[in-house]
Amino acid sequence: MSRGTGTGMPRRVDLIGIPLDLGAGRRGVDMGPSAFRLTGLTPRLEALGYEVRDRGDVPVPIPEMSNPGDPRKRYVAEIAAACRALADLTAETVTAGGVPVSLGGDHSLAAGSIAGVARALRRRGEELAVVWVDAHADMNTPESSPSGNVHGMPLAACLGHGPEELVAIGGGASVKPGNVALIGIRNLDEREKTLVGRSGVRACTMSEIDRRGVGPILDEILTALTRSAGGIHLSLDLDGLDPEIAPGVGTPERGGLTYREAHLLCEMVAASGRLVAMDVAELNPILDVRNHSAEVGAELILSALGQRIL
Repeated sequence: MSRGTGTGMPRRVDLIGIPLDLGAGRRGVDMGPSAFRLTGLTPRLEALGYEVRDRGDVPVPIPEMSNPGDPRKRYVAEIAAACRALADLTAETVTAGGVPVSLGGDHSLAAGSIAGVARALRRRGEELAVVWVDAHADMNTPESSPSGNVHGMPLAACLGHGPEELVAIGGGASVKPGNVALIGIRNLDEREKTLVGRSGVRACTMSEIDRRGVGPILDEILTALTRSAGGIHLSLDLDGLDPEIAPGVGTPERGGLTYREAHLLCEMVAASGRLVAMDVAELNPILDVRNHSAEVGAELILSALGQRIL
C-alpha cells in the first residue's frame, strides 16, 4: 500500500459528509458538512500530497419527515439506516487503502463510521483502536439516557451496548474496551459515570489533562494502542474543545481542550503512523461565528493527516 507525507498513512483521503441531526437535541448540525467544505478542505489536503475524493453526502431524512419512534432512542431507525450507509463507505475506503474522513453531523454517525472501519481491519486480521475526543462520554443506553437523544449513545453502540439497531451495524461490538481512549470528558450524568467506570475504556478527564498535560497522556495511550491494534480511528467531537475555541456546537461545555492541546493531540496521532480514519462531529453553523469552528475543525483534520509546523 502506498504511503504518504512521512506519516506512514495512506496517500488517499475520502471526504464523506453525513448531514445527520436526528440524534441531537438542537437543529443545525446537518449543515456541518457544507461548512467544512467551505473552508477549502479539499485543496488544502491536496497541498499535503493527498489524492482527495469527495464522496458527497450520505442521504439523511430531516426530523419533520420522520417519526421519532421510541422516546428512549429517538429516530433510531433513520439514524441506523444512515450509519449503515456510512459504514459501507468507510469500509470501502479503508479496504482500498484510503483514509475516510466523516464530516458531521451529530456524533451518532460514529456508530457507522467505526463499524465500517472495524469491518475492513478484521478482514486483514487486525483490531481497531479508537481515540474518542469529547466533552461527554457518549456511553448512554436507551435505558440510562435522560433525553433519548441517540448522539449520547454511539460509543456504547461501538462497544456492543446501546441501541441494538446501531450495535447490529458492526455485527456486535466494533471495538474492544481496552482499545478505546476517551479524552477530554468533563460533563457526565450520574448513571453514565457508572457505565464509564464499568466499561473498561481508558477515560481521561480534563482534570487529568490539567494535572499531567496532553503530551505525556497521549504518549501512554498511543503506545498502548499501537501495541494492541492495527489502526487508530480518531473520533473528534468539536465540543471536546473549549467553546472559546469552537463556539459552533450544540452542547458547549466550558473548560475543554485549548487550541494547541487539540492540535498536539492530532499531531501525535499523525506521528504514530496508525491513523486509518477520522470523524469530526457536532459542528453547528447556526451557533458558529463566521465559520470559525469549521475552520478549527478543518485545521485539526490537517494536523491529524500530517500537517507539521516544520
